[in-house]
Amino acid sequence: MSVPFSLKGRRALVTGGNSDIGAAIARGLAQLGADLVLHHFGADEVTETFAGSLRATGCQTQVVEADFLDVQSVAPFAATLLRDYGPIDIIISCAAVERRKPWSQVTAADFHEHLAAGVTALISLCSVLVPPMCERGWGRVVAIGTVLSDRPRAETIPYAAAKSAQWTAMRAMARDVAPHGVTMNVVSPGAVETKPMASRYADPAFRKAVTAKIPMGRPGRPDDVVGPVLMLCSDAGAYVTGVNIPVDGGWTIGDAPGGLPGATP
Repeated sequence: MSVPFSLKGRRALVTGGNSDIGAAIARGLAQLGADLVLHHFGADEVTETFAGSLRATGCQTQVVEADFLDVQSVAPFAATLLRDYGPIDIIISCAAVERRKPWSQVTAADFHEHLAAGVTALISLCSVLVPPMCERGWGRVVAIGTVLSDRPRAETIPYAAAKSAQWTAMRAMARDVAPHGVTMNVVSPGAVETKPMASRYADPAFRKAVTAKIPMGRPGRPDDVVGPVLMLCSDAGAYVTGVNIPVDGGWTIGDAPGGLPGATP
């Protein structure tokens, strides 16, 4: 009898595998039996240490580096993965650029970097790795989006715009590959307490303002993102494609009843 949530025998590429959310997803994939290829850029020591912890559990884990701002190098990078490690069954796209500034100061270079890392690189990876999935009749692509696509803030225009473009691209590709057993979906976190945000969440006023806006009454954690991703990657999610699942404690429903106005992440 098949086990709907098992990923035994599958190989997953996690881009941005050194990030808090990427690492949490990688751990979840490993627990379900998947082998891993962890991508990073400029974080060799951190990623190798993390990979070592996964290998200690019996998970076959490889570490690769690539600069997704160098858009011409992404397709050759993907081809090298196939050559060196074999078929990729699952793509988890966590790699992204997020730089905030007043909208009036946003430059063309800002847009280029956000779109290159978050959209162009993803499409390039898919152009190489998804056709073999289609030939095998099974594949999963999950991109990490953001609720800022629906609730954008003025200082996040390039980031929110890139994530919106990512969502559009994923829907378009999903429609094309669905007949071949390949699903493509987006999971969009809301306010998630990650290491880069630690100093802001250490401010009691900021934490209170954020929490007051979330119906569930707390910021998210990286582990909160994992469950929906694993469902989409497994056979349990075989009939789900072209969707965007918010993981935000209800924030996209609207601010929490009686919530206080204040800063948001």
